[in-house]
Amino acid sequence: MQRQVSALTAIVDPLAALADGLHVGLCGAGSPFPDAKRSGPCTVVVAGQRMFVFDAGSGASRNIALMRLNAGQIEALFLTHFHSDHIDGLGELLMQRWIQRTAQQALPVHGPEGLEKVLQGFNDAYTLDKGYRIGHHGEAVAPKAGFGGLAQPFTLPADTGRKVLLSEPDLEIVAFRVSHGPVHPAVGYRIRYKDRTMVISGDTSKSAAVQRESMGVDLLLHEALSPPLLGVVETGFADAGRAHLAKIMHDVLNYHTTPEEAAEIALAANVKALVFNHIVPPLPLSGLEQSFAKGAQQIYKGPLRIGTDGDWFTLATGSTAIEMGKRP
Repeated sequence: MQRQVSALTAIVDPLAALADGLHVGLCGAGSPFPDAKRSGPCTVVVAGQRMFVFDAGSGASRNIALMRLNAGQIEALFLTHFHSDHIDGLGELLMQRWIQRTAQQALPVHGPEGLEKVLQGFNDAYTLDKGYRIGHHGEAVAPKAGFGGLAQPFTLPADTGRKVLLSEPDLEIVAFRVSHGPVHPAVGYRIRYKDRTMVISGDTSKSAAVQRESMGVDLLLHEALSPPLLGVVETGFADAGRAHLAKIMHDVLNYHTTPEEAAEIALAANVKALVFNHIVPPLPLSGLEQSFAKGAQQIYKGPLRIGTDGDWFTLATGSTAIEMGKRP
């Protein structure tokens, strides 16, 4: 009986069994490329018993469920920018959070300027579905007031390029400007829970701001693009007569970070562990993963991992340990 009760608790409140600390899950470690191992960008962060999501790429809500987490427990969503691969799972995520929570308030969604337009589009697109759910299940299950997302836009100061979005004794979330032009604005996030810290780079070329915010953090989750491997893809498109796609492969080189550059940031910032996400291009074979990370491993000697969907990192409070694996 006790085992059944414990199993039920884990379903209803899967956060209850987690050790006190900062927990990071990859609900999407990929990019716009189709990738069997990596869905669109999404990171779930559990700070103590509070759950936050950063970006909502395609597959976000399904991967959260596959990690045996309850989308109804999401307290807030933070977006780095509005490229389609970072928001195309947003509608589904908002719907799952609403229904699983029987939410009485819309989900707070934080992001830079332009957020209201993006979020209004998703809210409008799901308006008919909202009516179907309420009509079928009733207000007790699908409260009208809990539907969708509530825009919480922010503007970064011109002088510092950073803004504290949440400040409490045990928890702080900071947004900071990164370089992803012509995408403006684009941000990364620094999260502290008690004595453990992490940084999410967002999409960016090699950034002094990421290095600044990452000084001494436990975990740096940094995007990574391999120019040599992407060059193979570019050549393949060109040989196939798909010149427009070959051009896109060439164009994206100037607003992303190579694995080696991310490793240089991690080394200079004395980061305790480095994890790559937003992997470009896809790495279907283990040999490709070795090629992707080889140069970075020669620069940064700390723990380094190429992220895949479902990866789970535990930074327990009162410790310096970083556990890397899958959701336990």
